[in-house]
Amino acid sequence: MDGFLVALVISFGVIFVAELGDKSQLMALTFATRFKPVPVLIGITVATAIVHLASVAIGYGLHAALPTSWISLIAGLAFLGFGAWTLRGDKLTEEERRKAEKTSKSAIVAVGVAFFLAELGDKTMLATITLATKYGWFGTWLGSTLGMVAADALAIMVGRLLGRHLPEKAIRYGAAVLFAISGLWLILEAVTKLT
Repeated sequence: MDGFLVALVISFGVIFVAELGDKSQLMALTFATRFKPVPVLIGITVATAIVHLASVAIGYGLHAALPTSWISLIAGLAFLGFGAWTLRGDKLTEEERRKAEKTSKSAIVAVGVAFFLAELGDKTMLATITLATKYGWFGTWLGSTLGMVAADALAIMVGRLLGRHLPEKAIRYGAAVLFAISGLWLILEAVTKLT
């Protein structure tokens, strides 16, 4: 598999898992109860594409400035941190829930702005920066954007069909384990290069 496909597949998988049970997925579910699914998905896609483009730009810049063995070590430690963050979990505050429920603007604009602001500094943004340092910008950008949109689309479908979301605790533990495995793998790779 060439570099683009590796970046695309890994970024999609990591961000999809990271997004499960995240507060932006809960926002998608809330918006889907008020608006039709297609405008909600368009707003999510536009906001995600912009935030993740900025993320990969930062990650790509860091890649050019740091040796690859140190990048792997830092990325591995970051992924362990993301795993711990995932275990902690995210909750939608009452204010965020009210904003999602009472928005009277165009659905696409409302969802886009809410997701853009929610994703700034979020673990999926930081994970995208980390992935871009290792795998390059375009595949990482496309994969991370598609991964997040797919996870949020899943929340919308499940929420609309079943009236509830996936079991939060099981998803959170599963995502944390995947982050930990990825982090340990990157740390092992870095230690091997540094010795």
